[in-house]
Amino acid sequence: MRVAHLVDTLHPDGSETGLVALAGAAEPAGLELVVVAISGNANTPPAERLRRSGATVVELGVAPWDPRALPRAAEILRGLDVALIHTHMPNADVLGGALGARLRIPVVSTLHLIHDEPADRLDRVRRTAKVFARKRFVTRSIAISELQRDWYARVAGSGHGLVVLPDGVTDPGPVPPEAISRIRTRLGAADDGLLAVSAAPMRRGKGQDMLLDAVAELPADSPWTVVLTGDGPLRAWLEARVSRDDALRDRLLFAPHEDPAGMLAAADLQLHTTRADAMPSVVVRGLAAGVPAIVTRVGGLPEIVTRDTGVVVPLDAGAITAAMIRLGGDDALRAEMGRAARARYLERFEAVGWAKRLREVYDAVLDPVPA
Repeated sequence: MRVAHLVDTLHPDGSETGLVALAGAAEPAGLELVVVAISGNANTPPAERLRRSGATVVELGVAPWDPRALPRAAEILRGLDVALIHTHMPNADVLGGALGARLRIPVVSTLHLIHDEPADRLDRVRRTAKVFARKRFVTRSIAISELQRDWYARVAGSGHGLVVLPDGVTDPGPVPPEAISRIRTRLGAADDGLLAVSAAPMRRGKGQDMLLDAVAELPADSPWTVVLTGDGPLRAWLEARVSRDDALRDRLLFAPHEDPAGMLAAADLQLHTTRADAMPSVVVRGLAAGVPAIVTRVGGLPEIVTRDTGVVVPLDAGAITAAMIRLGGDDALRAEMGRAARARYLERFEAVGWAKRLREVYDAVLDPVPA
C-alpha cells in the first residue's frame, strides 16, 4: 500500500521525523511511504534517512499557505498513485484535506500536539476552524496518547473517527560494552558513579530550569553525574547558570547536540522533567534502551513510564531530587525497572508493531465494515 505522508517540513527537530522509524519498519507491514514536505529543504538529515529506508521524498518548495501548493501536490500524488493521504501538523492537515477532496481518496491525520489553552479570541477561532476542517475532510484522526484523545474529543464535541495509536521508535539493538565504557568515560561518569541523561530540547516549557534546581539539591556524596544533551534557545542561559553554581558545575555537563541513542544506552537513568509534552519519542527511546526514567506527570508521559519502569513525579524540584536519591541508592530496583522498560517498549512502542497497527487503520479506512 502506497501512502502519502504530508508534512510541513522535514526539520531535524520536527515531530514528523518519526516517519524515519516508520519508513524503516514499513516493509513488514506492507507499506510504501511517499513523504511530501510543503516547505523547507528536502535535503535535511531526516530526508536522507527516509530515502535510505526506501521512502520517496518530495519537496513542494512553497510557503504553507501558498495557493500553488494544492495543484502542485495533486499532480505529484496522481503520478504516484497513492491509496490515501496521512497528514502531520496543522498546515499539512489543511492542505491534505483539500488534496483528499480533489483526488477523492481518504485522509488520515495524526494529532501531534495538544492545543488546550487558546491565547486569545483569534486563537480560539483558528482552533475551531481546524477542528471543523478535520471533521469535514479527515476520515480518521489518530491520537498518540489517551490524554490527547480525551482532549480532542472534548474540543471537537465527539470522539467519532478517533483512534489511539502511539508512535513507535526503531529498536536500537544492543550496544557493545566497550562502546558503553567509552561513552561513560567521555561524559565523565566515575567507575563507581551513576549517569543520568536528559535529552529534551532546550526551549521554554521543557523544564531544564526545574531539573537544575533538583540537581543542585542532591547531597554532596550523591553518585549522580547528570548530562544534558540537545540544543535550543535556552542552552546558553542554562550553561551560564551552571557555570555560576559550584554544586551544579561539579556534577552537570552539557554534551554536544547529537543522537542520544548512545548516551541512553550508557545511562543508568533518563530524566525528562518537562512542563508539557504529548508523547515524547526520546522517552520511548529510553525504554528501548532498557533505562529507567524519572518523568513529570504531564501530557502522555504517564502512559509511557509506569511504576514498573520508572518514577512519575509532580512538577516539583524536590520530588525530582527525592526520586534521584531513591533510585541512586537501589541498584536492584534500577535493574528491575530497566528490564521492565525494555519489555514495555517491545510490547507497545516497537516500530514494526506500530507500522502493522497503522496498516490496520489504513485497511479499515479503505475498506470500512458496513454498519
